Formats: sequence, C-alpha cells, structure tokens
Amino acid sequence: MALLEVKDLSMSYAEKQLYSEASFQLNKGEHMGIVGQNGAGKSTLIKILTGKVLPLNGQILWQKNLKVGYLDQYADIPTGMNLITFLHTAFNHLYDLERQMTEYYSEYAQNLDERLLQRAGKIQEQLDSANFYELDTEIERIISGLGLEAIGRDHMISEMSGGQRSKIILAKLLLENDDVIILDEPTNYLDTNHIEWLIEFLQSFAGAAIIISHDYDFLEQVTNTIADIAFGKITKYRGSFQQAMRQKTEKRDAQMRAFEKQQVEITKAQKFIAKNKAGSKSNQAKSREKMLAKMDIVTPPDEKLRASFNFPYLNSGSQNALTVKNLSVGYVTPLLMPVTFSMSHGQKIVFKGFNGVGKSTLIKSILGIIKPLTGESTFSPSVKVNYFSQDLVWENEQATPLAIMQNAYPLLEPKTIRTRLGAVGINASNAVKPIGLLSGGEQTKVKLALMELTQANFLILDEPTNHLDDDTKKGLKEALQKFSGNLILVSHEASFYQGWIDKELNVEGLSLKNTRNKR
Repeated sequence: MALLEVKDLSMSYAEKQLYSEASFQLNKGEHMGIVGQNGAGKSTLIKILTGKVLPLNGQILWQKNLKVGYLDQYADIPTGMNLITFLHTAFNHLYDLERQMTEYYSEYAQNLDERLLQRAGKIQEQLDSANFYELDTEIERIISGLGLEAIGRDHMISEMSGGQRSKIILAKLLLENDDVIILDEPTNYLDTNHIEWLIEFLQSFAGAAIIISHDYDFLEQVTNTIADIAFGKITKYRGSFQQAMRQKTEKRDAQMRAFEKQQVEITKAQKFIAKNKAGSKSNQAKSREKMLAKMDIVTPPDEKLRASFNFPYLNSGSQNALTVKNLSVGYVTPLLMPVTFSMSHGQKIVFKGFNGVGKSTLIKSILGIIKPLTGESTFSPSVKVNYFSQDLVWENEQATPLAIMQNAYPLLEPKTIRTRLGAVGINASNAVKPIGLLSGGEQTKVKLALMELTQANFLILDEPTNHLDDDTKKGLKEALQKFSGNLILVSHEASFYQGWIDKELNVEGLSLKNTRNKR
C-alpha cells in the first residue's frame, strides 16, 4: 500500500485552476521533488496534504499511524525559548516517558507493587529502542551539520532573523525522524557547506520525503521521483530531476508532433468539405464532417509564462556613489571587523557569507536603518536607493497585491498596476487575493513589482532569489545586469551572480565570531 495516495484532486482560486482531477502516489522509500513555476500550486499542494487547506474535490489518503513531519517556516514558537531548548522539544514524547518511568520507580519504592516495576521496564525498553540516552549527541550532530553554532545555543528565538528561525525549525524536523518528511524550500537559508550536509542526510534518510525546491542541483541529488505541476496537471516521473525533465521534454515533443500531424489532417479534411459539400462528393464530405466531430482533438503544449523585470533608472550626476569607512556593525557588540569599501558609479557588488554572519545587518547599517557602532557610510547626494529586504512581512496580510500597490502609488491607474503585476507573473486572480495566501515566490514578485514603480540609481537587494523559480531568476538576473546604476546584492547562489558582478565582499572573512572561534 502507498504511504500517500492522492485521488482526483481538484483545486482552484477564483478563475485560476491549479489542478483538475490529479492523482499520484508516494511510495515507501520515495523522495519526491515537487517542481513548477511560482504560482503553479506547489505550496497549496503541501497545505492540502497537511490538512491546512481543503481541496474542492478529491481524496488525500495517508497510511494509518504514519508519522508525518512538515517544515513550516512560519510555525509559532513559544516565547522565552532559546535554540537548544527548542531543539529538545523534538523529543518531548520521550522526556514524558522518562518522567512517567521515574514516577513508576518512585511509587514502587513506596509500595513494592511489581506491576509498577513491569510498567517502568517497558518504558525503559522504549527509551533504549529510541536511543534516548544518545539524544544530546544527535542534537549536536544536527547543530554542527546545519551550522547552528554560529547562531548560538543560548540565542533567544524571539531575537532571531527569519532565516535563523527557518534553520532551527528544519533542525527540529530532522531530529524528529518521522516516517515522511515534507520540506518546503529547505535550502533557502542554508550556505553551501550546510546544503551539502543536508544532501548527505537526505540521501541516507530511510523514510519517504516530499521536497519543494527551486534549487535543481539540490533536487538532482536527493530525489528519485518528481511530481511536476504545470497547467492544471500533476505529472509524476520516476528517476532524478534531470531524468524527469528529459521525460517531460520528450512527452512535450511527442504531443507537439501529434498536434501538428492532426492539424494537417484537419486542414485537409476542412478543405475537402468546403470544396465538395454541394457536389457529387457531398456524401464523402458529410462523412468527413462526422469524422471531425468525433475526433479527439490534440491540444498543443502550453507555453510557460516567464516573469520579466525592469528597474527604471534615474540619472546620477556623480561618479562616486557610496563610501563606507571603518563601519562597525552590531546591536550591542560588533559582529564584524570594521568595514571599508567604496563604489563608483555603475559598480555592482555582492556580499557573500554564511547566514547569520551579519550581511543583512551590514546593509541596514549602510542604509541607516540600524545605527552603526562606529564609522560611517555616505551616499552621493544624487543617489536614490531602492531597497529589497528578504523578510516577507506585510503591514496587513489580508490586503491584496493590487491594494498594496495602489496604496503605495495612489496616482497610478489600476490597469497599469495589473499590467505590472502580470509582467512579473502575478495573474488576475492572485492580484486580488490576500497577500498572506500567496506563495513565497509570489510574495517576492509583488515586492519586486513595487520596486519597479520607483526610479532609482542604486539597488540594494537582500536575498531576492529566495522562493523564486528558475525562469523567474533568469528574468531577474537579466534586469539587474541591464540596470545602469549601482547594485549591492546579498545572495547565497553563486550561479545567480557569477560572471557579471564587479566585486565580491566576503563578509564571512570579517566575522568577529569566526575570529573568536579560531582562537
């Protein structure tokens, strides 16, 4: 029996059909990658599978008594909890058993009831089977693998960035060792070496997995089956990501050949009917009409909608754009050694380094959002900055993309706003849907669309490719390459910026935390 069986699944929002009568299975040992363009319905599918959203039609059948773990990056975490305490909550059920066992032993010491001793013994067997007395070692293995030492075991979760929270939620999920794990963009906030560790973890994971990711190199190494969501259908392919895409291409090519062949037949038949409808061959013409009426029409393969971006440039009269001198950043104590660099007009620079090292803090200090501890950053008087922050936080999650953009630019016509949203890949139905219901990729597109409505000569983008599909990344890269002004980019994806960035600043090399650790 399949671990999961999806039967005749249909789901839509407004006029947008996500899937229609889709069916597939997840079998034991399968690591299934879920792929598709932003807005295709990947995150909605996960919400349906986890019971957070009800489909219009269809059945979701999980095998009974199955432990299913879900990487919910927006999960509520109790206040007042630090990193190490939170990771220990992965084993709350085992700690409860240990407390129960201790109570049984205490009661036995009071009344010598042998039944209590037997109950305690059974719990002891359960704890031994679950390697209870090796939990601290396992927690440390996960902390090391995902680089959580950089965050700090005593770091309060309420003080963590969105990326840090995502990493510890992933760590807790991996510790729970469920029968099936569901991961939605697990590599978004991981550095290269931590992604490599996660790849090794998943390759050796004996359970089943469902993984949404736009990191196709990652999917290639951790999946053995792919579910592709496109144009209202969910198609399952066996094999790696590359094998699945080859199968998809072959299927698409075969469909196109069949479509073209049938169109030739239809055109030929229509010409014969038009020519002979009233003549001596009218019976043959009527016969061909009946044939056309009964013909199963082959539809052409759908074309993907690719997002395009255009950041309007505002002329700058200055050759010097930015000067950063001995800038020390942090909240109470410095995170980095003093930073000094300058940018002349048109230069593009990328900030590299592991998550949590201080890249976002450095950007916010340069912008003046966070007051630097010492030093200064000075923009040229003619510089106009357009800033993209990585956090998907909205003043009102019930507001629609259309309303958000209308509020930001009240003089713009709704038609102009809809056109701009459509160009970045937000269709008519999603334009009037609450922003909180959109996928991470769609929310990112709305933020980028907002940026496109402001003329600027200096772009600062903090991890803009998180959540974006491959085609959208290509569109964004082309727009940033074309932009005539300056750019500061924070990105963990070398493939996104290599070959066109002028400078690289390795923030990791400036980390005082690293320096202290090496002493």
